[in-house]
Amino acid sequence: MRKSKIRISIMFIALALGLLTAMVGALLFGSTKTGLKDLLDLLTTGGDPSVATIIFNVRLPRVLMAAITGMGLALVGAVYQGFFRNPMADPFMLGMSSGAAFGASIAIVLGLESAVFFGMGFVSVFAFVGAALTSVAVYMVANSGYRRQKVTILLAGIAISFFLSAFVSLFMVFSQDGMQKIVFWTMGGLGGASMDQVIVLFPAVFLGGVALMFFARDLNVLALGDDTARSLGVEVEKMNLPVLAFSSLIIAVCVSFTGVIGFVGLIIPHMIRLISGPDHRTLLPLSALGGAVFMVLADLLARTVAAPAEIPVGAVTALVGSPYFIWLLLRSGKGGALK
Repeated sequence: MRKSKIRISIMFIALALGLLTAMVGALLFGSTKTGLKDLLDLLTTGGDPSVATIIFNVRLPRVLMAAITGMGLALVGAVYQGFFRNPMADPFMLGMSSGAAFGASIAIVLGLESAVFFGMGFVSVFAFVGAALTSVAVYMVANSGYRRQKVTILLAGIAISFFLSAFVSLFMVFSQDGMQKIVFWTMGGLGGASMDQVIVLFPAVFLGGVALMFFARDLNVLALGDDTARSLGVEVEKMNLPVLAFSSLIIAVCVSFTGVIGFVGLIIPHMIRLISGPDHRTLLPLSALGGAVFMVLADLLARTVAAPAEIPVGAVTALVGSPYFIWLLLRSGKGGALK
């Protein structure tokens, strides 16, 4: 037990230091060359105004957006994998990515990319509404039967996801001008990050994450099965609404600003679980930190590897995440465990 606590403490410290290092590195590196001395000058004597604009107005919002989004995606991924007892669960499995893409596509087709609503772009607003309404629709369909079953929630999410994806495809076919914009949005990116978006995103992810942490013990018991959990006093059916609601809030806000960024919520919880174990009381915060580190580094690669051109960060996470997940599957087939 003592060794386990020491290992967990070391993981927290290592991930926190890794996040700090990744964020500082992301502030310093980019298509415009800056260095640690430039950053120190800005913090002490004011430095070059042009460098200040690059670091604080362009890179800082993007780095913060990447870190917060990574936290939200990895945290919800860990929650879903425990809640559904499904190692393939990820934050978008209930169709919210399709709902967000549907909403964003409507805004793009209507030519509202430059329109602003209370400081937020209309594409982001429409994407958020689409994701939120999708989560409501999934829950309502899943609860229309006699008993609330998690498999019904999954099936409802899959059905609604395919339905909305069909509409997105139609938008792309009938709107040649908007097709490229829709495709780029669905690949995920942080190019338009601003401090206004960070101010909206951070409270949603932080408060939603704190709320989900209250269910960590119940998620541990759920690993034994729903019937066993009920016998141990966990009100499984009553968990559905709050867990799905707080998770949906986090994902809807994240995807509305960044588009669909896959694999973060799928592979990070697996990586953390292999080292820390399945206890959600430590798995959830560690996954959040791990997701933040991963996203900051992925976005750094996205904007530097082909500079001055930029690769969609969703493509970077997929290129990194797919081989790792295939390795996990192969490891599982050779006697390992994909849990």
